[in-house]
Amino acid sequence: MTQPQATVHVVEDDEAVRDSLAMLLGSEGLPVATFALATEFLNQWTPASAGCIVLDIRMPGMDGMALQKALKARNSLLPIIFVTGHGDVPLAVEAMRHGAVDFIQKPYREDALLDKIHQALAIDAEQREALEQHQGIRERLTTLTPREKEIMRRMIAGQANKVIAIELEISQRTVEIHRSRVMHKMGTHSLAHLVRMVMSVQG
Repeated sequence: MTQPQATVHVVEDDEAVRDSLAMLLGSEGLPVATFALATEFLNQWTPASAGCIVLDIRMPGMDGMALQKALKARNSLLPIIFVTGHGDVPLAVEAMRHGAVDFIQKPYREDALLDKIHQALAIDAEQREALEQHQGIRERLTTLTPREKEIMRRMIAGQANKVIAIELEISQRTVEIHRSRVMHKMGTHSLAHLVRMVMSVQG
């Protein structure tokens, strides 16, 4: 599956700030997309959007906090770095309580902002990799027959083949065949790995 390109989405109503950020990020070789309005960004957002958001906390119309809440309601994974004015620190702290990864105060040092952006991009990449792995595990689980799922549940619970055979009233050889099919379909040779995989997508 092709991963979407990680892009720094700059949502900032001040045109001069927006342009300077685009130039800074472009000079670092980072793909960048700029938006003057929060609603403009929200309208083009999709669950596949990758990268991070550099978001001004105060904007006309929908402000940064409102955009954060709207994205959270849509289960967006994009890490948000808020850009705040001098009096906005309490707002930024509130934003971090709601899941923002960081905030930076104006006027900011370019290298400090770039550090935060690189951290946010790394968080996004990790989250997407984990999500993709979970999706793959769920897909493999759907290939198991009801009997294989039952055997797997008992394997994970630590039951020996002999016990499984007695409780399900089947031969031990049949249990071994099912067990082998479970391991093959789940793509592992290790019971410990199987347990970790299944636990990671449950709860």
